[in-house]
Amino acid sequence: MKLSDATALVTGGAGFIGSHLVDALLQSGARKVRILDDFTAGRNANIAHHAGDARLEVVRGDIRDRDAVVKCLAGADVVFHLACRGVRHSIGNPQENHEVNATGTLTLLEESRAAKIERFVHVSSSEVYGTALRAPMDEEHPCFPETVYGGAKLAGEAYARAFFRTYGMNTTVVRPFNNFGPRSHHEGDSGEVIPRFVVWAMNGVAPTIFGDGLQTRDFIYVADTAYWLCRVAESDALTGKTVNLGSGRETTILEIARQVLQQTGRTDLTPGFAEPRPGDVRRHLADSKLAEQTLDFRLRTSLGEGIGHLVEHFRGHPEGPVGLLRDLQSRNWK
Repeated sequence: MKLSDATALVTGGAGFIGSHLVDALLQSGARKVRILDDFTAGRNANIAHHAGDARLEVVRGDIRDRDAVVKCLAGADVVFHLACRGVRHSIGNPQENHEVNATGTLTLLEESRAAKIERFVHVSSSEVYGTALRAPMDEEHPCFPETVYGGAKLAGEAYARAFFRTYGMNTTVVRPFNNFGPRSHHEGDSGEVIPRFVVWAMNGVAPTIFGDGLQTRDFIYVADTAYWLCRVAESDALTGKTVNLGSGRETTILEIARQVLQQTGRTDLTPGFAEPRPGDVRRHLADSKLAEQTLDFRLRTSLGEGIGHLVEHFRGHPEGPVGLLRDLQSRNWK
C-alpha cells in the first residue's frame, strides 16, 4: 500500500516514537492521521507543532476501551500500534502493563479485523529478546524477556502473527531497538538512559550508571525509526513477517556517558555507579539484514548526531535545566 492519500490510526501517537511517526506520516502526504492516546506518557507538546493541520485528529482515549477503539478505526486504512506502558513501569505494575500491552493489542486486532483495515503494523520492542544469547540478534533469536513489559510485548506480537495466520490479516511486527532523540522521556518510570544522562549533565550532576556500565545497547535515532515504520507499512514483502530495526552497532552505557558529557561540555564530571536495575538486559545488538534486503534499510542519523540533537532539544526546553532535573527520579522503578 502507499501511505500517500491514506488514513492512518496511530495508537500512542502523542508519545515519543509515536509523535515522530505522526510527523513522518504527515510529511508522506497522508490524507488523515488520527491519534488515539490516553496521555499517560504522551504529551500535547509533542504534537503542538501540527496545530491547525486539518489532517490531524487527536482522540484522548484508552486502548483498552473497545468503544473508543471502534470509533478511531472508522475510515482508517492502516494502523500503527504503539500504545503501551513502558519497561520500568512493568516492574511495579505488572498487571496493568499486561492489560495495556497484551490485552489492549488483542482488542485492537479484533476491531481492526472487523473494520477491514488494509495494513496493521504492530510496533513491538527488542525487549522481547531479553539478553543476547548470540550476537548480532536476528529475528530468529530466542525470546526470553526479562520483564513483564517484554513478556506482554511478546504476547502482542504473537496475537498479531496469529491474526495473519488464522484470518489472513495483513499484519507486520516491527522490533525497534533502543530509540533516542528529541521528545524522549527523562522523567518518571518512562525515563531512559540518554535523556537522563543529558539532564543530569546539564545541571552539573554526575550521571548515575546502574551496574558496571559495560552492558550494551543498540541505539537508533527516533526519526529514523519513524521513517522506516512508514516504509514497513508500504512493503507487501513484510506482510506476516517480523522485522528488526537497529543500528547494528553495540555501545556500552559507559560510552554513552562519555559522549553525553562531551556534548554537554561537562567532561569535568565523572559518572557514579549503583546496583544494577532489576530486569536489565546485559547485551543487545541488532541484525537488521531482513530490513536491509526488503526496504534498503540504513541509518540516516549517527549516534553522535542524534545525541547532539537531543542536547539542543533540552537546551531549548521551556522548563529549563533545573525544571527538567526536578522531574527526574534516580531510581525510576518500584
